[in-house]
Amino acid sequence: SFLFFSPQEELRELREQPTDPQAEQEIIDSIEEVYFSSDSFDTVQYELEKLPSDLNLLELEEYRDKLKRQQAAELERVTSLQTNLQLAAVICTNARRQLHAAKEGFTEASLGLLANQRRRQLLTGLLKSLRTIKTLQRTDVRLSEMLEEEDYPGAIQLCLECQKAASTFKHYNCIRWEQLDVALSKTCKHFDVSHYTKVQLAYKLLGKTQTAMDQLHMHFTQAIHNTVFQVVLGYVELCAGNADTKFQKMPYKDLCTHITTDSYIPCLTDLCKALWEVMLSYHLTMQWHDEHYKEEETTPGADDTSAEGSDESTVGRSYVKKKLEHGLTRIWQDVQLKVKAYLLGTDVSNFKYDDFIVVLDVISRLMQVGEEFCGSKSELLQESIKRQSVNYFKNYHRTRLEELRMFLENETWELCPVKSNFSIAQLHEFRFMGQCRSPSVSPSRQPESTEPVELCLFEQYLQGGNPFEMQIDNKDEETEDVLASNGYESDELEKSVYQDYDSDSDVPEELKQDYVDEQTGDGPVKSVSRETLRSRKRSDYNAPILTNTTLNVIRLVGDFLEMIGGVVCIPYESSGLGLISSRLRTTLSRIQESLINMVSPHASPEERKEKVPSPHLSQLVVLTSSDTLYGLAERVVATESLVFLAEQFEFLQPHLDTTMPSAKKPFLQQFYSQTVSTASELRKPIYWIVAAKAIDYEQMLLLMAGVKWDIKEIMSQHNVYVDVLLKEFEKFNQRLGDVSKIVRIPLPVSNVLWEHCIRLANRTLVEGYANVKKCSNEGRALMQLDFQQFLMKLEKLTDLRPIPDKEFVETYIKAYYLTENDMEQFIKNHREYSMKQLTNLVNVCLGSHINKKARQKLLAAIDDIDRPKR
Repeated sequence: SFLFFSPQEELRELREQPTDPQAEQEIIDSIEEVYFSSDSFDTVQYELEKLPSDLNLLELEEYRDKLKRQQAAELERVTSLQTNLQLAAVICTNARRQLHAAKEGFTEASLGLLANQRRRQLLTGLLKSLRTIKTLQRTDVRLSEMLEEEDYPGAIQLCLECQKAASTFKHYNCIRWEQLDVALSKTCKHFDVSHYTKVQLAYKLLGKTQTAMDQLHMHFTQAIHNTVFQVVLGYVELCAGNADTKFQKMPYKDLCTHITTDSYIPCLTDLCKALWEVMLSYHLTMQWHDEHYKEEETTPGADDTSAEGSDESTVGRSYVKKKLEHGLTRIWQDVQLKVKAYLLGTDVSNFKYDDFIVVLDVISRLMQVGEEFCGSKSELLQESIKRQSVNYFKNYHRTRLEELRMFLENETWELCPVKSNFSIAQLHEFRFMGQCRSPSVSPSRQPESTEPVELCLFEQYLQGGNPFEMQIDNKDEETEDVLASNGYESDELEKSVYQDYDSDSDVPEELKQDYVDEQTGDGPVKSVSRETLRSRKRSDYNAPILTNTTLNVIRLVGDFLEMIGGVVCIPYESSGLGLISSRLRTTLSRIQESLINMVSPHASPEERKEKVPSPHLSQLVVLTSSDTLYGLAERVVATESLVFLAEQFEFLQPHLDTTMPSAKKPFLQQFYSQTVSTASELRKPIYWIVAAKAIDYEQMLLLMAGVKWDIKEIMSQHNVYVDVLLKEFEKFNQRLGDVSKIVRIPLPVSNVLWEHCIRLANRTLVEGYANVKKCSNEGRALMQLDFQQFLMKLEKLTDLRPIPDKEFVETYIKAYYLTENDMEQFIKNHREYSMKQLTNLVNVCLGSHINKKARQKLLAAIDDIDRPKR
């Protein structure tokens, strides 16, 4: 509508004027489209904005009259339309009233009369047929009378008429088919031998045995659908908490998506229980037919003379047998489809670990039922549970990796006190390895005898019970006895644990007693607390070295093995300098590429999700103090934890070999050969830095540089640098003993540390000898004296034999005595020496005995050896 400030009288005057319809339509068409754009359109603002800057009163009045005419024409059309709508409403109301009256007065009454008349005619015909049937029932009395009267033609005629009448009314049945069909359907859920025998006998009398079998399979299919739908519907409505009926009309697949997380496992269990009852009924049905046919074969009937009847019976039995055998696969397929729809209807990736294990156990049990039911491998169930397992494993593994990173960043690398007899089999996560069963058999159902006699589930639960009534193990109710006791008698005794147990061998026996009675001189009556505690402490001293992080990783491995029956590579990142083999370097690189998020710009979001940031060493761990041998205790705990973890994987290898599919075994072998076997190799690079910093090798080089080697007489006293070096080793040995009071240092670790230190010392000796500018034969003899003194004292400090790199030093010293020809051969055969060391031999040893040309030849030989290294 238009808004104007014109008086209402002017508009009324315009509407009362006679108008030409054509002219009125032209006026309406002249209205701009913008007026019809929306209800919120501001017409006044629009018209004011259209006014020119120079106003002309005459033009304004003409434009105003034009707008008035347009408004009057539009109002006239609206008024006319309103009047027509009101008239149409009145017409419709009157028509409906008249139609209702016609319906009540004519249609219902007339059609009702016709229906009653038709029903009367049907009942009249039925009454006539019933009277005829009643007459047929009395015919036997009349036939007897006619035979007594010897009216044989009349009797025959009456009999023929009765046969004709009987054929006419054969469509009437004494038993309703619906009732018999309902009785047959009842056997699908709760099989009763007596009831089923009666139903089969009824069908046999009617000659409908094959029809009954077709109907039976249809009822089993319907029973499966109705059963699963009612079970799921019950849980959905229970969780919804209202009486909304929309769920009853919902398809089964959509209904499964409304199952909540809390009700998922109870509903799945009840679903399998209900399906078990259906499959058990089918199993009993097949068993009934097998026993029934065996009885027929062993007890032939009296009418075996009828070959035709015998053939029909054989054909009927063959049909029923094939139908039942074919039905096995069909019914199990229906069961799989229903359970698959339920499994995939809910995202289980965020389930608790124990809950997901229950789901796996239920499905594994159901797959065992399917294998015993029809020999199926349950491909549909395997596919669906595999999809859910992969999703769950990805989420679980990602969470555990992040948790492991958090453990590593907060790990102080202190010893976790476990008992000396600790084994992973004692952990709850590895209990499944002690249960000699398939994953689908409950431990409570295991036969106690060792005989390999095992009943199938259908025989085991034939008389009652259900294989899905599982006992859920409660891990919290059981206790783990793996941690060592912390009950020490005194702090002093606690400190003595890691000391030499034979250190008091020179103390008199009476002083070793707990106390001595000064009056009698007798020992205690019976005091075993100290000895018992000492024995326990010695046992604990031999306990495995592992950290809380390692224990957590072992538990995770147990969870993974129980969940998927496969091995999961959970690497343990260690850093170190020094001796890293190519195989170890490859393993560390592979771990970094596959698990550590290096913030690559080219990595996809999915790849980043599967990785974790690189963990950082806790600030509480100090690896720079010489007093603690540069964190040797922490390094030992960390490294030996990894070695212990690798040993547990070696222990698990036979179990993994038996559970791993053949197609996956190459990956398992690769994991063991490339990852597990390299764990012990980490000892060398990790402990190398301790050996490199524990002894001041630079000081030894400075002391050796100050020694005069071009002496003219044989010396009987070794040089001072040997004593300084030995003192460094004694200090190292003392610090090593201090660390051993904190954490046990295994023999392999001790050997590696001593090997590194001695090897570095020997190579430093050779480097010091290679720095000599002038050397006489007496000087070479002094070198040998120094080295022999070093070896003699060193062998008293360590039990490591042979001394590492001993020949490396001796061979270098002896090379000073070689001739020119021998030196050339020496250079070719001993590439373990550096170019500098070999050059020194040529310049110092042979420098005064050979000419310049011979020296150049030997130096060229050294250069040729060194060239491939560059």
